[in-house]
Parts: sequence; C-alpha cells; structure tokens
Amino acid sequence: MAEADGPVTSETMAKAMQTNPVVVRRVMAGLRDAGFVHSEKGHGGGWTIARDLADITLRDVYSALGAPEPFAMGNRADAPGCLVEQAVNAALDSAFQDAAALLLHRFGAVTLAALSADFHARMVASGKSIDLETVHAA
Repeated sequence: MAEADGPVTSETMAKAMQTNPVVVRRVMAGLRDAGFVHSEKGHGGGWTIARDLADITLRDVYSALGAPEPFAMGNRADAPGCLVEQAVNAALDSAFQDAAALLLHRFGAVTLAALSADFHARMVASGKSIDLETVHAA
C-alpha cells in the first residue's frame, strides 16, 4: 500500500499475497481498528495507510491482529494428566516465556519504515520495478 498512488483493494492485495480477499479484509479490519489503515468504499475505494510507517512497529501490528500465540510449539495442555508431560512442560515453560518476550521486544524495535527501506534496497539490487505484482514475486 505504501507504494500505491491511491487506495488498494482487498482483491489486489489478495492476488499479490496469493490468498482470498476475505482473509485480507479480516486482517485489514484489525489494522483499521488500530488506526493504521483507512478504508474507502465504492468505486475507486480500497485501503490506504493512515499513519507514518516510522510510527508503526511490528509489535503494533502483532497487537492489532489479536496477539496470536507466537510459536506453533508449546504446551499442548495447561493441566496435562501425564506426569512426563507435566515434567516437560515445567522444564520448558520459562524457555517459551523468555523466547516470546525476546521476540516481542524485537518486534517493537522494527518499524514498517525500516522494512520499507529494506524492501526498496532489495528491489534496486534485483533490478525490478516496484508494483504489487513484483512485490509478491520479490
């Protein structure tokens, strides 16, 4: 969206990300509710960025999207009946908590402006032009 001259539709973003427009709209709704994007309805409508990219961190985006579990692995049950599983959970709980805290701290240190600058540098190095089609292919 930062590269677009105007609003970008959910359909255009979905095509670039190879997903369904409904998925894009759900994600964008969370970002809109947090004030990061704005939506325009009707002909010529779509999504635009509502704040400076330097003011939005990955942690902000993570929070706006409901702060999902950061890791796919972890304790399968809070109160397992298996004593072995209880021992493993006890041994790993603090490691998972420390890893999650470090990851979220790092998320807070990365702005969307920094990601945009890195993206631009990679596009220049690759010799590609910037448009939504090449954004996905990049």
